[in-house]
Amino acid sequence: MDLTVLAAGVLLILAVLSVRLSERLRMPVLLLFLGLGMAAGSEGPGGIAFDSPGLAQSVGTVCLVVILFAGGLDTAWSSVRSVVGPGLLLATGGVLVSTLILGTAAWWLLGSYTDLRLGGDGISWTEGLLIGAIVSSTDAAAIFGLFRSGSPAPRRRLRSLLELESGTNDPMAVILTVTLIGILTRGEASLGTALAGVLLGIVVGAVLGLLLGAVAALGADALRLSIPGLYPVLCLGVALTTYGTAQAIEGNGFLAVYLCGLVLGNRVRSHRRLIIQVSDALAWIAQIAMFITMGLLVFPSELVGVAPVGIVLALILMFLARPVSVFLCLLPSGFSARESAYVSWAGLRGAVPVVLATFPATAGLAQAEDVFGVVFFLVVVSVLVQGFTLGPVGRRLGIEEPAGPPT
Repeated sequence: MDLTVLAAGVLLILAVLSVRLSERLRMPVLLLFLGLGMAAGSEGPGGIAFDSPGLAQSVGTVCLVVILFAGGLDTAWSSVRSVVGPGLLLATGGVLVSTLILGTAAWWLLGSYTDLRLGGDGISWTEGLLIGAIVSSTDAAAIFGLFRSGSPAPRRRLRSLLELESGTNDPMAVILTVTLIGILTRGEASLGTALAGVLLGIVVGAVLGLLLGAVAALGADALRLSIPGLYPVLCLGVALTTYGTAQAIEGNGFLAVYLCGLVLGNRVRSHRRLIIQVSDALAWIAQIAMFITMGLLVFPSELVGVAPVGIVLALILMFLARPVSVFLCLLPSGFSARESAYVSWAGLRGAVPVVLATFPATAGLAQAEDVFGVVFFLVVVSVLVQGFTLGPVGRRLGIEEPAGPPT
């Protein structure tokens, strides 16, 4: 236990120092956190033996709850009100279109070329769609961290759109992933049943999140606690309760907890600034824990075999699936071609796909390790290419605001 505490302390210190390094190098901090986890793993100098997809999934889920709740708390309704329509369309229709395009490409690619097949066998269209669903959502942690670390950001309207999309599109990706795994492992659900489940999860999660957020805001203001430090603790309890309740009644907990944070952050009056500051600190701890855990789960020696597949699928995602889904969803909303191009390029993948990539393993799906490796490699390529070039792309398109001081 003493060594575990020591290792946790050292990793936290190194993670904080890596944030400063990422600011100086203009490098997405996600990469450094993942690299830190890989270095601490069994094939790195740290030598920590970790091979538990189930535990990694549990850690990732809790961390995502904290990150999404903090993102909702710090999002002003006045800034997202004008982009609710296109944001929700991207979070639902955009995820579905991206899944169909990338999933079909994965099915064709992995079934057509012997040297790129996972395990030497072709895959079905449903298995291809599963890969597409896992990486279909943009990552809230990556987007929130990028815009709040002092990096150059787009104009407020685009920033609000990207934050709303990344905070609300995880539920769709989770629902699609779980539904497809059920079909593959147990032959569950027809297309109609799957779509009904998607709609039910979204509606129940949204209603519950909005309701509990409003109740929590009223309750926090009415309590008049004498100890200010208890308000953030209360709000964390609300976040965990919201997620657990939504999941228990067939709703989507990730959507519920984000909307709960959004309502609570915009309606609470008692120690609002303290609540947001502490929640932001907890979100950073959650990001560090989640990315390092996912890094520990990766064995670098196994990535070589899936590198060709990961690179090709990453290119298809960045240059075909994501642009098509964004332009289709934003076409009715009056966004210019330049704005749509920026939103397309800002679709960073991050911890959410990596967490979802552990689901096939916990469900006992064949070739789950290969799927995890492909997804991990795809995420790294996406963050490397898009994360490093997002600033120059924004300046080239003329829609970027000057960088502010780190917050």
